[in-house]
This record gives sequence, structure tokens and C-alpha cells, in this order.
Amino acid sequence: MNKVKYLLITALVFVISVTTYAQEKKNLELSDLYERPTFQSKGVRGMNPMRDGNTYGTIEKGEFNIYNYKTGKKVKTLFSFSELIPEGDTLPIRAYNYVLSDDESKVLFLTNVNYIYRHSFTADFYVYDLKTKNLRPLSTNGSQRLATFSPDGTKVAFMRDNNLFIKDLVTDEEKQFTFDGLYNNIINGAPDWVYEEEFSFSQGFHWSPDSKKIAFYKFDESKVKEFQMEEFQGLYPEWYSFKYPKAGEDNSVVNVYVYNLENEKTVRMNTGRETDIYLPRMKWTKDANVVAIQRLNRHQNNLKIVAADALTGKSNVFYNEENMSYIEITDDWTFLDDGKSFLITSEKSGYNHIYLCKLDGSEEKALTSGNWDVTVIYGFDGKEIYFQAAKKTPTERQIYAVNLKGEMREIVGDEGVNNARFSKNFKYFININSTVTKPYVYTLYNNKGGVVRVLEDNHELVERLNDYNISEKQLLKISDPAFVMPDGSTVDVDAWQILPPDFDPDKKYPVLIYVYGGPGHQTVLNQWGHSDWSWMQLLAQHGIISVSINNRGSGAQGEMFKKMTYLELGKYETEDMITLAKYMAGQPYVDADKIAIYGWSYGGFMAANGITKGADYISTAVSVAPVTNWRYYDNIYTERYMRTPQENPEGYDNNSPVSHTAMIKGNYLLCHGSGDDNVHYQNAMELVKSMIANGIQFDLMIYPNKNHGIYGGYEEYGYGECRMHLFTKIDNFLFDHLLGE
Repeated sequence: MNKVKYLLITALVFVISVTTYAQEKKNLELSDLYERPTFQSKGVRGMNPMRDGNTYGTIEKGEFNIYNYKTGKKVKTLFSFSELIPEGDTLPIRAYNYVLSDDESKVLFLTNVNYIYRHSFTADFYVYDLKTKNLRPLSTNGSQRLATFSPDGTKVAFMRDNNLFIKDLVTDEEKQFTFDGLYNNIINGAPDWVYEEEFSFSQGFHWSPDSKKIAFYKFDESKVKEFQMEEFQGLYPEWYSFKYPKAGEDNSVVNVYVYNLENEKTVRMNTGRETDIYLPRMKWTKDANVVAIQRLNRHQNNLKIVAADALTGKSNVFYNEENMSYIEITDDWTFLDDGKSFLITSEKSGYNHIYLCKLDGSEEKALTSGNWDVTVIYGFDGKEIYFQAAKKTPTERQIYAVNLKGEMREIVGDEGVNNARFSKNFKYFININSTVTKPYVYTLYNNKGGVVRVLEDNHELVERLNDYNISEKQLLKISDPAFVMPDGSTVDVDAWQILPPDFDPDKKYPVLIYVYGGPGHQTVLNQWGHSDWSWMQLLAQHGIISVSINNRGSGAQGEMFKKMTYLELGKYETEDMITLAKYMAGQPYVDADKIAIYGWSYGGFMAANGITKGADYISTAVSVAPVTNWRYYDNIYTERYMRTPQENPEGYDNNSPVSHTAMIKGNYLLCHGSGDDNVHYQNAMELVKSMIANGIQFDLMIYPNKNHGIYGGYEEYGYGECRMHLFTKIDNFLFDHLLGE
């Protein structure tokens, strides 16, 4: 055989082999996303840092085992779930979760969990004594909420029926210490709906460091208007009513009280005469007689922190911050052991940084600085603050430490997004790293940045992905004069796109714009994707390009970039989606007549704006659970960015989809859950009314009784997972209008 003939045959065999290999690659199906965990990554879950700082606990095969961070070796088994048999029973309880006491001598177990809203739930709690192996119910008088050990581990405080109780674990006595709790009227020890949703906490009481007092919130929501949702169940549907303050409407009147266990007296803390304010955070200082309370005005642009005497209620302001637009509330405030100082983050420099302040208000020092944002505070070990920051680029996160002199060091500088979970003493941490092309890798580090060992690298997922037609998510920058800042400068925005796996630059492809768009949120990060990533891979297999940008108003790029949407939610974000549609239409491989937009919640609002204001460039839109007019949404979130409708009517109406449905020229699918307690079904109905009034045809899909997440099914009809149904509907809609003639 001559050499040329041999080479030709070899090349042919190679081509046939490659073609056969390509043909063997699998295509994704919706069931891979919503019925079986085909692309679910492995994690390192349940690693509970133990008190000594050198060990952690994890649940394995029904046991709670203790491991050494450094060696990875098992130290002991703390308890087995098979031991959890209440007195008089023969079977162990089905524990949903657990909480250890501070001294790690007792455990609270949760069973029979019933969720109320996003964070809140009721449950039956059990107390397990690790020394005596005794398991007993926390209370036999009804389910509880928020059960919490006292710091000394001798008592548990909990909430029931909007009142607060203490269970003495030594005497077994249960004592009630608030008595005015009443549904839709008075709440003791927990936030109302809007605080829980927008200030992101569900527990409204805290033990003092000496276990002798409890500081708690009291919400008087008697003047807050009720929202009603119809529950379609049974022959006669029922109505569920709860207090929901919409933009411009009355809030709960909130106060902080301290109950003293020794003298059984309750004292109200002085937070000022003005009641139309927010008290979004409170915590005990290092002094067991002083509780710190954050006080935020209704406009949310003036934050004061007061120190209140737990015995008398008298208070004084020790921190005062003002902002031209708004101040975000976080948990990033820490009191130091010296009793004179505290740490807090603020955007007062134009970027989010860490400050060391004196409790007497006499001194303030920036510990970090520069044109970048601190994104997460992990904690303080007495010498250094450990934190995450978008220092290198807005699309990445690295791990750092800074001491009280402002001397900063990088701990983990790996490409992509890094998230840390520290041990109690901050000597060790688990770093979770990923990029757009690399699934999550869990690595144990010491606090100097040294690798101890890799815990999980998700190699099985990587191997599994090789069996499928997967396209790489590509990060890019988009330049356009339309991306202009308040100071007149222009910026390049971060973006990603996913092309079809068999992409041919000579063909014309339809495009789907993926959007969220809300203040501070980013859809473009150099990290591994979740369910939306796999769904867009499915679209790519069908020949649809997906694309997204970090629009103006998104986070990790400083205060001016994020807050330029103030008073005009939807204006600049929609302009950016239109600019993106124009940009994609200008690419030689894009079918300019088939550009779609999809989003959920704030993204649903943006998709509705895209098919109205962007009707000349966007032909198809899908909105899931959208806000359609900010007048219908809650006041804490909405007024933070818009002020009240009474103050800013044009800002509300000019950028609301209900005001612009006459502009719709393309194809629109609207989906909503009728049991959505967050973005009410009312939003969909008002948009429907507006479209009908303007003679606009549209597609509508309602999920009875389902909340904002549209999960689960209908057991009375054989279950049927709603997510699978929803995305089947969305896919068919997109395929019809983007792939059809």
C-alpha cells in the first residue's frame, strides 16, 4: 500500500470515528432537568463546624460523625438517628434537621415541618441529651417555631401562636412570657411577611450572652391591609388572608422589648418617637445589658444604630449613615471583644467596604478601599476579618483577609467564583470554586491559603457531560454607546452566550435573551451554571442561541452603576435589553426577526417590558410570575428603589408593562401561580385586563395554588410536577415562534 493511499484511509477512518463519536453524543431532555438529577453536581453538605474549631460534624448513613479538619479522620460518632426514640415509642422520630447547643451537650431536632412563607415554618421540636441519651418533646402543647437554646444550654425559647415561651430543661417547666399575640394583629418574636421577605430574617428574638434576658420584636400589624388569596381546594374554595403592605401603604408598628428572666419584667427599648420607620436588625453587644438596634427611615436612606439599656430601655445613637438614594441592610456588623469597637460594611465611598468604628461614635476607619466591592463577610477571628470580594473583576469572587490596621492579603485567588465556609475558629475553611467551564470543586484550606485536601471535584459530572451535546458558555464584553453612566461616561457590560453545539457561522439562528435585571443582581458570573444553564443547553441543541448581560443596575461594580436605576426601576434595564437585542441582531449568524426574551419575577417584569417597549426588536417573550406594576408590590422592596407612588407616580407608571400593552406586536406567554404570596396573581390579572382592553392576543398559563416558585404537583389528581409542565409549555411556545416558519 502506498503512503498516500494509507494516509487517505487513515484520515477516512478518523473522520468516520469522529462522526460516529459525535452521533453517539446524547441530547438533553426536559426530564433530565426536572425529573431526574442528570446534571446535578455533588457537594459537601452538612459539615457543621464544631466548637473546638478543629473538627466538624456530618451526617453519614444515619449517624452524626465528627471528623478532624486537618487529617480528615473520623474522631467519633456523636449520635445515631436510630437512637432518637421518644419514651413510650418503639420507632425513632423522622428528624428533618438539627441544632446543637453552644456547649454541644444537647441537640434540638425538628419533625413535622410545615412552611408558612419563604423562611418561616412550624415544627415539632425534640430535645436530645447527648449524655443521658434522653429524647423528649420540647412541648406537648402544640407545634412550635424558632426553638433556640440559651447560650448556657439550660433553656429553650420558642414561639407559638404569635407568643413567646421558655422551656427550662432542668425543671421541665414551660413558661409563657407574652400574651397579646394574635393572628393578623400582634406578632411577638417573629417578623411580619414583608420584613421576612425583604429584610431576610425569620427569627425575631435573641438570648443575651449571659442567658438571663431575651430581646424580641413586637409587630403590631393591626393597621396593615390584608391581601386575600383563593385556595382552589374542595367543593367550596377557601380564602387565605394575610397582612401585606403594598407600596405607599401602612406598615406594622414595630418595637423591641427585653424580657428579664430573673425579675420577670418586660421593658420596651427606646427607638425614637417616629413609628413610620423600620427596625431591620438587632443584636446583643458584648455587654449582656446592652442591645444594639438598627433604625432605618421609611425612605431607607438614613441608618442609625442605637445602643439600648436592657434594664431601663434608655438608648443613644452611636452610628449614623445617610445616602442620596438607599442603604442596603445586611448582617455585616460585628461587635469586638474590647467592648469599644464594631465592624460594619458601607457603600459610603462609592463601593462597598469594611469600616472599623468606635461605639462612642468618635472614630471611623476604612479597612478596605478601592474601586471594587466587598461582597460577603465571613467573620472575625480576633485578628483578621475574612471576606469575599469582586476585586479582580465584577464577574469573579476571591477570598481575602484584612487586619484592624487595614493590611490585606489574598487567601484564595483562583479564577472564577470562590465561596468559603469557615470553621468556628477560622483556622480552616472549605472553598467552593467553579468557572463557566468547570463544575464545583470543594477544597479544604487553612486560613493561610494552603490546600489541605480536595473533598469533591465532581469528576463524575464532568465525565457524564462528555456523553452529551454540551456547548461551552462563553464570557464576553459588549461595547455600545447606549451603556452610558450618570456621569456621562460609557461602560462595557459583561455578557455570556451559549451557541448551538453544531454552530455554523454561515447560518442564521434565533436568540433568547435571559434576564433578571433587578438591583444588585448579576446573571453573568464566571461560575458553573444551575438549572437555567442546562435548560439553555437544551435550547442550544434545538438551534437557539442564549445570551445574557449584567445590565446597568446590577451589582459588584460600585454604587453608581447599581443605583442609577433609583426612582425608575425598569427604565435603564429595559433600554439595555433593547440594546442587547440590537447588538445580537447585528451579528451575521443571528436571525434578527426571531429574538426572544425570558425572565422570572423581576425578570418576568423585564420580559414584559421587552415585548412592549422593545417590540420593534423583540418578537417573542415569556414572563413567569412578573411584577406588572410596582404599585402592586410590597413597600419595603419597592420604596427602597422607587419611594412611594404618591411621591413618584411617573416612575411607577412610565416603566410598568400594564401601561404599554398597546405596543405589543409579537408573541407573549404569561405564566403565574395563583397562590403566589410574593408577586401576587393580581399582577397577571391586571396585565391581562390591559392586553384585552388593547385587543392584544396572548398565551396564558395559570398554576392553581402554586406559589412564586411554581413547584410540586396536585396529589388529588395523581401529582404531576408543575416545573416539568411549565417548561414543556415554555419550550413549545419558543419552538413554535423561534423555529417555525
